[in-house]
Amino acid sequence: MLTDVYGSAADTHGAPPILISLSSFGAAEVRRHGQLWFTRLSFAAGADGVEVRSELLVDPATELPAIAEAARAAGKGLVYSCADYLWAADGSLDMPALERALAAAKTLGAPRLKMAIGGFNAASHPTLSTLQDRLQTARIELVIENDQTPLAGTLAAMQDFFAIANARDVFLGMTFDMGNWHWSGECPLQAAAALAPQVRYVHCKGVQRQPQRWVAVPLAESSAPWRAVLRALPASMPWAIEYPLAGDDLPAVTRREIDQLRSVAASMASRSNTLQ
Repeated sequence: MLTDVYGSAADTHGAPPILISLSSFGAAEVRRHGQLWFTRLSFAAGADGVEVRSELLVDPATELPAIAEAARAAGKGLVYSCADYLWAADGSLDMPALERALAAAKTLGAPRLKMAIGGFNAASHPTLSTLQDRLQTARIELVIENDQTPLAGTLAAMQDFFAIANARDVFLGMTFDMGNWHWSGECPLQAAAALAPQVRYVHCKGVQRQPQRWVAVPLAESSAPWRAVLRALPASMPWAIEYPLAGDDLPAVTRREIDQLRSVAASMASRSNTLQ
């Protein structure tokens, strides 16, 4: 067995750990029951880890240590997702937001932190070294997510950001949200082909188009080519469910979706081995 950055077991064939973003259970329900409750449900359903969401914390001072202990006891992995932007609208690095996120990740015991770039622009370039120094001191890996905004969610914005960071020898991995590209009017397959070298974490999200908007749906109901997107991304990177999980038997629903992703991963690994 191999151990990845999440503390989750990845098998020798490179099958990705399967996590659950706790936002998948719905904001109102998560705030009502607490993220610890859904963390335990996710672990019982077979998830390798969970993604804890800053925007759904009600009492971080008690919730984060409790989730950390639950993960340690279960031998599971954690990711911390911070809803704050890294850079403000004027291009300045938002150090207070970064420090809050790093402190929360440390309390949680999460080795990986997910954020979006926000207002990154030409004025932001010199701050990349400051960001790198702070991450190295904290010993926490930052992964940049494509969100649903024009500034931080288009292919051009992501390519520009990573090109600038890489040119300054600042390597930041990417959280590739396969669904968010639709909100930005982008093709997820084109984005996967262009950004695959940066990807370290994948948000699995199905989408459907309603009259005035896109909505997130389970992968089996998606109108997007999600299997092709997963095949275009690096193998063995952790996959996180980030689509609605709901039903009368929520543990069973959660277990079914985890099993489906594991089945997809196994099929992809088998196909890859056959082609070698």
